[in-house]
Amino acid sequence: MSYEVDLVVPVKSLHRAKSRLLGAADRGRRDPGAHAALALALALDTLSAAAAAPGVRRVVAVTSDADVASAVREIGIESIPDIPDRGLNEALRHGARVLREADPLARLGALQADLPALRPSELAAALAASDGGRAHCPDRQGTGTTLLLAGVGGELDPHFGPGSSAAHTATGARPLLGEWPSLRCDVDTEEDLAAATVLGLGRHTAGRFCPSTS
Repeated sequence: MSYEVDLVVPVKSLHRAKSRLLGAADRGRRDPGAHAALALALALDTLSAAAAAPGVRRVVAVTSDADVASAVREIGIESIPDIPDRGLNEALRHGARVLREADPLARLGALQADLPALRPSELAAALAASDGGRAHCPDRQGTGTTLLLAGVGGELDPHFGPGSSAAHTATGARPLLGEWPSLRCDVDTEEDLAAATVLGLGRHTAGRFCPSTS
């Protein structure tokens, strides 16, 4: 049986995003404009892939950054303000409330915004494997979470942060451990970005990343 999902994708303000990637976009020149553009590109590729995935009904970005909101709308994705702008989990709870108000029967999900190699088919496969239950996809290292899914009719109850995979498992979110490397490859460091490059970057990120030639 198919259970369509409405996804919340939190996107940080660009001046605060991805500090450990500083320099990756401009090969060490520390250009804030280049770094912000790379951080935005990660989110745009994630959102585009998520919206194209079978099984995803609606995608909403949550951000307090006007530039992010404008860019997100330009690619046809909904954006809502991050209220009260108190961190990742609060942003997800706010987005979940907005989606639930629009449809009290919606199945909710949270997707991290730093999956630049995400393939719609792999996200769709993970959604299908969840079979309508509460579940999550651990990241490449197995400790974090890239995707959290509420059970049908259930609350999102996000616990993102260090050790979030174990925290989500403790809330009853079954780990999804199938063959979907692009869904597990979130990007926090240049090493992560190199791993995503091997999988195949989305077009926005591919135009911003300057891989090392050393």
